[in-house]
Amino acid sequence: MDRPRPFPTVAIIGLGTMGTGIAEVVARAGHEVVGIEIDDAAAQRAVAALESSTARAVQRERITESERGDILARFRTFPDLQASADADLVIEVVTEHFEIKREVLTALDAIVKPGAVLATGTNALSVTELASHTSRPDRVVGLHFFAPAPAMKLVEVVSTVLTSPETTDAVTELVRSFGKQPVAVGDRPGFIADGLLFGYLNQAAAMYEARYATREDIDAAMRLGCGLPMGPLALLDLIGIDTAQTVLEAMYEASRDRLHAPAPVLKQLTAAGLKGRKTGRGFYTYEAPGSATVVPDAETPAEAAGAGGGRPVRSVGVAGSGTMATGIAEVFAKAGYEVVLAARGQEKADKAVAALAKSLDRSVAKGRLGPEQRDAAVARVTAAGSLDAFADVDLAVEAVAEDLPVKQQLFATLDKVCKPGAVLATTTSSLPVVAIATATTRPRDVIGMHFFNPAPAMKLVEVVCTVLTAEDVRATVHEVCGRIRKHAVDCGDRAGFIVNALLFPYLNNAVKMVQEHYATVEDIDSAMKLGGGYPMGPFELLDVVGLDVSLAIEQVLHKEFRDPGLAPAPLLEHLVSAGCLGRKTGRGFREYARR
Repeated sequence: MDRPRPFPTVAIIGLGTMGTGIAEVVARAGHEVVGIEIDDAAAQRAVAALESSTARAVQRERITESERGDILARFRTFPDLQASADADLVIEVVTEHFEIKREVLTALDAIVKPGAVLATGTNALSVTELASHTSRPDRVVGLHFFAPAPAMKLVEVVSTVLTSPETTDAVTELVRSFGKQPVAVGDRPGFIADGLLFGYLNQAAAMYEARYATREDIDAAMRLGCGLPMGPLALLDLIGIDTAQTVLEAMYEASRDRLHAPAPVLKQLTAAGLKGRKTGRGFYTYEAPGSATVVPDAETPAEAAGAGGGRPVRSVGVAGSGTMATGIAEVFAKAGYEVVLAARGQEKADKAVAALAKSLDRSVAKGRLGPEQRDAAVARVTAAGSLDAFADVDLAVEAVAEDLPVKQQLFATLDKVCKPGAVLATTTSSLPVVAIATATTRPRDVIGMHFFNPAPAMKLVEVVCTVLTAEDVRATVHEVCGRIRKHAVDCGDRAGFIVNALLFPYLNNAVKMVQEHYATVEDIDSAMKLGGGYPMGPFELLDVVGLDVSLAIEQVLHKEFRDPGLAPAPLLEHLVSAGCLGRKTGRGFREYARR
């Protein structure tokens, strides 16, 4: 015999995009759904959306026509809160303003039956404070779904100090019955996913506002450098810039962390009515309000007119023998360049070339490369035990230890060895390029080319110009990136460039959440993968990158920007001091089997 369905009737207050999505999830799970929306047009759109999505499900043979009919029959819309009187659970997803939500919950408290549970869909406001305005604070929770609700697996279940364990358990079980992953969180603005996400989005908006990089380059950098499904500015447009401002205001009110203080551009765009996709314009311009199609505007980069303008590059020197140097040499060799791979001693250079050949063998085994292409690429690489072999290269790329004196000494040597007009590039991810450039007598020829690991697979290269870099050097590197099939993004010479400047404060904030016992490592990783679409959770990524490397980058960012919010989390410092550096030592935020 089937167990009684918990919360047989669920009322959804507000049938915007999120409310409609939640209604679909609940109706598909077999519950009677009372949709309440004062705007008749919005209510009709919600019904049409459910009809359309269930029709697609039938076409894809995920449900039968009979099941579709049952789902549609379970969804009814009404214009008045009185329709929720018999509901067992009421979920409000009205406008993200405290007074509006308070009024709705207070009215519902007087309408629904005594045992009913009230849930707020807020992601920024205090659930505790909202609950305190009802006569049933023990039966008030937060239910934070993620858009689009039918597709996204995460639901944050927010308990307050007043919520009864029975209420939390019942709602958590309900979420599981939807096929969703519930994550238990306490009541603080942003909870887990948005608490980490919106700080990152805010920093991206500030980066754009400072004209440090274009909107296109910021978004491309985070998509290609971190594997994110969307760039931060495009995501702000999707979420709604006004919504982002509201969330950040609430987060700043609670934390007083300057990283959460909304970037002025968010307020300006909101005040101008440029709220993102829903208004047809935000950071980008869209075909129409509600459209996802971006159309050109005054900020859209002009098409490269016939390219050119750079220096000719036929041969490339790569300095270093580690994983990054070997990967970069492989990229250039596969693209048809003659490559000199120089290391400290002939034996190290020969080993690096052997590692390169093995990497190409793996590509052949996976069908990504033909045997002839592999042989041709290996034949283009010459191993050298000294930088003297760079005498005739057109582009010299260093990929040695991330240590400023080491790089400065190497560039002083390149300055003497390389021919006039050769472009000298550093792959540093955190050091000032200008400090490396001024170790030479030709700083105009020096530029940053920040590849990402593994270089053969990762499509992004951050192109870092200093105040001294010549324009034709920048043009040269862009042309080279095109030939090696990498996406080049321009950024200035400041700590972290684009990717690390946005990524590592987010990782640091995740560590602070664990340090403050707000959430577990597992829940935070699940929240960011399921709620944010991240390929890895922050702690998985920290353990892969190395906690020592992560700490060093955090220290560089803190030193350059002097923002207290960028100070490395003490927990990260303690783990590094204890030798827990991540996968490479067998223990970081998790423990790993020794190889």
